[in-house]
Amino acid sequence: MIQTHWRDLGALDGPVLAFGGPYSNLHATEALIVEASRLGVPPGNAICTGDVVAYCGSPAETVAAIRDWGCAVVAGNCEEQLAAGAADCGCGFEEGTVCDALSAEWYAYASARISNEVRRWMAATPERIAFAHRGARWAVIHGGATDVSRFIWPGQRDVIREEIAALEAEAGPFDGVIAGHCGLAFIEEVDGRLWVNAGVIGMPENDGTRDVSYCVLDEVPVLHRLTYDTAAAAKAMSGRATPYAAALRTGRWPSEDVLPPDLRRAVAAE
Repeated sequence: MIQTHWRDLGALDGPVLAFGGPYSNLHATEALIVEASRLGVPPGNAICTGDVVAYCGSPAETVAAIRDWGCAVVAGNCEEQLAAGAADCGCGFEEGTVCDALSAEWYAYASARISNEVRRWMAATPERIAFAHRGARWAVIHGGATDVSRFIWPGQRDVIREEIAALEAEAGPFDGVIAGHCGLAFIEEVDGRLWVNAGVIGMPENDGTRDVSYCVLDEVPVLHRLTYDTAAAAKAMSGRATPYAAALRTGRWPSEDVLPPDLRRAVAAE
């Protein structure tokens, strides 16, 4: 169980780097750490929106890289489920979808490689993070405030309004919210507040490119793309019966049925 509800980082000076979903992708994680150094962002100004462990081939190594780096981490559904010793990822996939079926393989693979000490670390990660930056107050969550595994997509203004209201009922007004989970990076303004999905670094955005996404908050939040060694990341998944290795190479998800119909693209042949 998650033991710490909120963590307040206080006032952060300089650029803040937010990212989600390392997803057991050690190569992408290492590339992001190098990129943060290039940008002059210290670990204390880096925040992960959760799901350090998921689809890819190096769960224990990815956790170690994140912990050694020292960035802040919000609990994702994967942290919650692994910490609790649960039998599934709790990702929020609808029963019977391809994503739901595929999750059984990668979750079992990851769970078998995570130590009890790592599970205790996951249990201590906060559900929400707050910080101040350039006179604005920000909250960081994984999926939604009402449900850690809620998928919130671009254009869902009423849903975003509901989630911001839930956060503000807990902790007072915010100027912006940084979230993750859905796998797509986007920025929406709703009622004068910003909802920023920082994207994920462990999987591409189903757009036919291999690049992954993160966000830098300075004067304003800006989404960026990150190139890394996808071939090496895919090789780390060799020998497993999973199509996610191909997704790293093609930039297409194994299934689009988790997406709303208007966000689906035709799946390209590898």
